Amino acid sequence: MTEIILLCFEFFKTGLFAVGGGLATIPYLAQMSQKYPHWFSLETLADMIAISESTPGPLGINMATYVGFAVAGPLGAFAATLSLVLPSFIVILLIVGAIKKFRDNGFVNAAFAGLRPATTGLIAAAGFVVLRMAIFDDGLLNETAFGLFFVILICIQIFKKVHPIAFIGAAAAAGVVFAL
Repeated sequence: MTEIILLCFEFFKTGLFAVGGGLATIPYLAQMSQKYPHWFSLETLADMIAISESTPGPLGINMATYVGFAVAGPLGAFAATLSLVLPSFIVILLIVGAIKKFRDNGFVNAAFAGLRPATTGLIAAAGFVVLRMAIFDDGLLNETAFGLFFVILICIQIFKKVHPIAFIGAAAAAGVVFAL
C-alpha cells in the first residue's frame, strides 16, 4: 500500500508541474527512475517512450499506466494514471471560473504568453533526453544509433510526404534487427 501512495504522490507531482503534455513528463520520469530505481531504469524509460509513442492514447498517461502496473499491478496502474490526470482536471476547473473574470487582464495574458516558451523548452529538453539515451551507451557514442539517426533525418527530408507510421514501423523493425 505504501508503494501505491508513493506512486500517487510522484505522479500527482508530475501531472501538476509537467505543463505541455506527455513529452513534458519525460524529465520528471527520468528523475523518478533515479529516485526509485526499483520501479524502472533509464533504459526502461527509453522503451516506455517508444511503446507509448506507438500505442493509442496520450504519451504521459501510457507511461504512468506502465509504471503503475509494473510497480503495483492493476491497482497501481489505475492509481498512477488517475494521479497524473487529476492535477490538470483540478487546475482547469479552477481556471475556467477565474478566466472569465480576468480575460482582458494584462497580467493573465502575460502569464499565458510566458507559458508558451516554457512549454516549448520542456518538450525540447525531453527530446534531448530521449536523443541522448538513444545515441549514447554508458557515456560512449553508439555509432550504429548515431548513423541510423542521420539516415532517418535524411529520409525525412527526402520523403516528406510519407506517413509518420511508416517511419515508426521502420524504426521498430530496425530496433528488432539490432537487438538480435
